[in-house]
Amino acid sequence: MTSSMQALWLEDKILSYRPEVPINPPNPGEALIRMRIAGICATDLEMVKGYYPFTGIPGHEFVGEVVQAPGYPTWIGQRVVGEINIACHQCENCRAGMPTHCQQRRVLGIKDQHGAFAEYLLLPIENLHPVPASVPDEIAVFTEPLAAALEIQEQVHIHPGEQVLVIGAGRLGQLIAQSLVLTGCDLWVLVRHEAQRQQLNRPGIHCLSEDELKRQRWDLVVEATGSSSGFQLARQAVRPRGTIILKSTYKGELQTSFSSLVVEEIQLIGSRCGPFPPALRLLESGHVDPSILIAEKYSLAEGKVAFEQAARPGMLKVLLAP
Repeated sequence: MTSSMQALWLEDKILSYRPEVPINPPNPGEALIRMRIAGICATDLEMVKGYYPFTGIPGHEFVGEVVQAPGYPTWIGQRVVGEINIACHQCENCRAGMPTHCQQRRVLGIKDQHGAFAEYLLLPIENLHPVPASVPDEIAVFTEPLAAALEIQEQVHIHPGEQVLVIGAGRLGQLIAQSLVLTGCDLWVLVRHEAQRQQLNRPGIHCLSEDELKRQRWDLVVEATGSSSGFQLARQAVRPRGTIILKSTYKGELQTSFSSLVVEEIQLIGSRCGPFPPALRLLESGHVDPSILIAEKYSLAEGKVAFEQAARPGMLKVLLAP
């Protein structure tokens, strides 16, 4: 194995391709993973805009193969996906059973940890999950965003027949819809492109346009547009004493009338990372099928073009491979 690798590098909101970045060896308890495939998500696009001040290798959705794991020989050769939050296990939040909210956490490709848009990456062994043999790389790469979609059901109980609206039919919104429809809820998705309507053409998922949006109708509204305008639509749609789940992360601040939220007793729930094992089970069983979301695939050397394509309105998942 060589001592350097190809990688995409983010610094001062400028993304560049670097053909030679040093490969750091794994520390005890860590694995060195050869990236097989990685996905560009909305958070990666917002990182380039300055959503979070980060210098290094971005990327956190990946499938890889363990090539080094000091003290853990059984992991060598395993095809894996990995949870992105690296916890200290010492702080108050970790001791309270909330490692994803560790006060000292590092986050793969987002905060103090080089990410997956490179030939190799490092993660703690405890963050890794083996990929079932029947699940191809192009499907397994959706594990992290599908886990984020499933976090909604970890946070709120969705009753069968409950009226649920997903605002945003992009990369994450479609995974949310595919997972929520399994609850038996009365599910609707706000779409802006005819292609999105076709991709959501499956039993139990109904589509509507912004012009068809009825005010104060839905019990639960999931906002996954990646923009502040999505929250305003969610605010219009939710009924009194309803719940809004916030999935968007973007640069900038949100302005709204908090008095009306108080008067109508609206619940706001932020929702971030979720459970990997059930996500892998849903992918293995085929109950969630993300294959229709794959738009294009590029090499790392074409990374800047890949980001430009991923940022186009209505574009679905763009993948990177070494």
